[in-house]
Amino acid sequence: MTSREPTRAPTGRRLLPSLLLLLTVFGPISMDLYLPALPALTSELDAATSIAQLTITACLLGLALGQLLAGPLSDRHGRRGVLLIGVVSYVGVSLLCAISPTVEMLIAARLVQGLAGGVGIVIAQAAGRDVYSGGALIRFYGRLTVVGGLAAVIGPMLGGTLSGVVDWRGLFVFLAAIGAAILLATLLAFPETLPPARRTSGGFTQTVRAYRILVADRTFVGAVLNQGFMYAATFAYLAGATYVLQEIYGLTPLQYAAAFGLNSVGFMVFGYLAGRAAERWSVRGTLASGVALTGLGSVGLLAAGLAPVPLWVVIVSLFALAGGVAVTSPPATTLALAGYPQFAGTASSLLGTVRFGFGAISAPLVGLAGAASILPLGLVTVAATVLAAVAALLVRATASAPIPRDLSAGESRTLENAH
Repeated sequence: MTSREPTRAPTGRRLLPSLLLLLTVFGPISMDLYLPALPALTSELDAATSIAQLTITACLLGLALGQLLAGPLSDRHGRRGVLLIGVVSYVGVSLLCAISPTVEMLIAARLVQGLAGGVGIVIAQAAGRDVYSGGALIRFYGRLTVVGGLAAVIGPMLGGTLSGVVDWRGLFVFLAAIGAAILLATLLAFPETLPPARRTSGGFTQTVRAYRILVADRTFVGAVLNQGFMYAATFAYLAGATYVLQEIYGLTPLQYAAAFGLNSVGFMVFGYLAGRAAERWSVRGTLASGVALTGLGSVGLLAAGLAPVPLWVVIVSLFALAGGVAVTSPPATTLALAGYPQFAGTASSLLGTVRFGFGAISAPLVGLAGAASILPLGLVTVAATVLAAVAALLVRATASAPIPRDLSAGESRTLENAH
């Protein structure tokens, strides 16, 4: 398999890969860091639990919409300027979260915080597409998966540690400090990756045209829908696992943290291995393997909902589910973005929006039967995996499709090997 390493800029480019990976922490850390302080926040602002939980929903919605907006804008105006606006906004609105006097203001601020955080996620994927191709691109998306899993582990742990030192407002100040550090790194180490000659023009009309091209491509649609349903299973797992393991199986918070950490480590390891497998073996074969592994985990959870099973069965099932989702991420992201260097931001925005949007829909479904049943978690994850498999078939159905003419020779050979 042939790959092309990124074109090296005179300054800053050597640090760029690390910075792009760092940008992916915006989403997970914005979601997870303050969760340990949610009860204290609810009490101080005199809010109902259901209303306080809207601060999570608002951030998730913002992360989806922020990507949808930032992608096309970065295709038109370049990556660096859009990223700087997003990071500056993130810092400011994080401070606004910290001083919010009411839960209503906090919900609104969290929505904007999500919008700003979504910019970092989409720019990381699009800029990676600007500077990588072929095998190097696949490896890069594998690293993004690993860093995303690492952030999911560190976020709750760091939030729990900081909660012993500062209140919930201090946690948002800490998020602002993280944003400020990323802003400084961006100013020093993020050169423009999309030169003017490669940018789109035509404003809203061109954006609509790009969307029409993308949704007409069955490989793109299949890869994006696959990730949407995979992330639906992931968010169902995140929403339901704490009740399953603590309320049903009686794990202590420390034991639950250990189980969650194990699954997150599995997510990182499988994500890394998937990047290697997609590069050296088969992009589509790796995608299918990930769906199959997720299916095994989902079936295990469904079985646990239908009949009593030992705890280890549930732990292994959750591990397989998380690992399978990680396996699908690098190949699906590559399939979605590799063919569209001319509007990688727009393609990345659709991918990110579907991931978080489907996740936002699935998360509440696992609580329909209350906290004493695993069955809804099993049903949601099985349904999501089946739909993800159908979406993957759309990708496989286009195996004989011609290589897009705007790909380089190196990229064309890479995708031909994937076929």
